[in-house]
Amino acid sequence: MTDLTVDFGNALDAEATPGVSEGALERLDERVGRAHETITAGMADGEFGYASLNLPERTDADRITGTVSGIDADHVLTVGIGGSALGAVTVSEALGLGDRHHTLDNVDPAETRRLLDSLPLDRTAINVVSRSGTTAETLANFLVVEEALEEAGVDWTERTIVTTGQEGPLRVAAEEYGLPALDVPEGVPGRFSVLSAVGLVPAAVLGGDIEAVLDGGRAGREALLDGGSLFDYPGYAYGAVSYALEQRGATVAAMLPYAESLEPFAEWFAQLWAESLGKDGLGQTPARALGATDQHSQLQLYRSGRHDKLVTLVRPRERPEVRIPETEVEGMRYLGDTALGELLDAEFEATEASLAAADQPNVRIELPRIDGPGTGRLLFDVEAACVLAGELMGVKTFTQPAVEWSKRASRGLLGGGEFAEADAVAEKTTRIVGDE
Repeated sequence: MTDLTVDFGNALDAEATPGVSEGALERLDERVGRAHETITAGMADGEFGYASLNLPERTDADRITGTVSGIDADHVLTVGIGGSALGAVTVSEALGLGDRHHTLDNVDPAETRRLLDSLPLDRTAINVVSRSGTTAETLANFLVVEEALEEAGVDWTERTIVTTGQEGPLRVAAEEYGLPALDVPEGVPGRFSVLSAVGLVPAAVLGGDIEAVLDGGRAGREALLDGGSLFDYPGYAYGAVSYALEQRGATVAAMLPYAESLEPFAEWFAQLWAESLGKDGLGQTPARALGATDQHSQLQLYRSGRHDKLVTLVRPRERPEVRIPETEVEGMRYLGDTALGELLDAEFEATEASLAAADQPNVRIELPRIDGPGTGRLLFDVEAACVLAGELMGVKTFTQPAVEWSKRASRGLLGGGEFAEADAVAEKTTRIVGDE
């Protein structure tokens, strides 16, 4: 079962401020129908960006598995950044492989050294991912990892997999050293590429069922194609309600999963939502939290702070259980002979109710369980929600000009070319307090 549900009752104006009325949603659904025609036409034509929603059908799990089959590893180290890492971590964690999947998605030298010192490099596969093959952070970390393996007496060419475009330094390296290589999908921005080799290689190396993840994505795609209304398809429901609330002042999107294995999903969501929709003075600012941990901190703000947030609570309907032993200790007795999952569900429902009681808008997303199909469906539907929200907002969902500006400035500072953006660094206004 790969059914996913979205409950937006607590985002209606009868329950929340800001909120959206049923009548407004019915009127908005006419625009959703027109956006659906644009989205499905883009999917059919394989247009840039819209092609992302075809990945569950296009991605060949057998090819991925076959490509990595020659690498015997207990751990995987992904060298990538943003969309080249976050989706893969989300999939691995959901499949129960997170403790053996590690990432270098930053260039903090202290963390890079700590991680490389902690890994059994002779039993670690190196998964290098970059669409362009020119991403400075990824290339720098790859060179550092390559040197670390050589110093450890490990042949890095026997343990490295590359996923990249048809051109660029990584493609050249793959061809020169005979590295197993997979292609990033054509027409798909990195943050939308989780249901491809970009997001599935680490799980495949570690023996995860990546076909099951694609099954979940396919179920979402079929639901999208059969839908066309926010009242029929959960992905459109979430995208439309998020848009409606953003227009009414909910400019923060707080993602609050109630499962440790979905914490990377909140990270993935933050990139997807911010990079896709933060344009032209519009977009919600993502906030990441974890239930029940952040009930003891961030919930104070979500419940009693400004009415500028849409809180999304996510949970599985089924989860493994751990019983809580009985006790005669006063003040603890009520917990005995229950279970941790029951407690977590009670925390979920209490948080949801507390937000509603404070008129703070919130949405509930439920998936059957955290497994391959459930995770694939969740990822696909949230991608579809993002695409729909972008259509309704009238922004260019699949571009990222602000990100590219910063990349050019960084490359210019490092001597990677002449970029006008690098000149802006020298123009910084300073007003320093304290000794330098």
